[in-house]
Amino acid sequence: MVCFSLYSAARATTQAYRALLAPWGLTYPQYLVLAILWHEGDQTIGSLGEAMQLDSGTLSPLVRRLEQAGHVTRSRRADDERVVTVTLTADGQSLRGELASIPAQVAGFSGIRDDEHRRRLIGELQELTALLQDATTNAAAAHTRGGE
Repeated sequence: MVCFSLYSAARATTQAYRALLAPWGLTYPQYLVLAILWHEGDQTIGSLGEAMQLDSGTLSPLVRRLEQAGHVTRSRRADDERVVTVTLTADGQSLRGELASIPAQVAGFSGIRDDEHRRRLIGELQELTALLQDATTNAAAAHTRGGE
């Protein structure tokens, strides 16, 4: 079953990251928030949610824990207090260097050793994700139309 294999691979990947991130007290989703901030700069909760495919109800507690650990700050925009911007602290920025080798370690664990294999796998997974998201959206729309 393809779905079970994907589920198992995702779970194993998360477990590998969990083991490597444990010394810093970070979860894999927290690491992903930091990685987005390292690469993209300050982000709103909304833009982080889009990037991580999480709703604000799931993302906000995760970001709150990063703030409590001193890795990020949250601030409300002066022109629209509904918008919360997340910014790296100096501590959060310094983690970038400390955690830089972790993705390569996980790739090594998984047997992905060359860039071509990595690019091909990422492309196939992104294509599968898009197809499944489209199918889910279409199924939800059909269900909504059917219930009217």
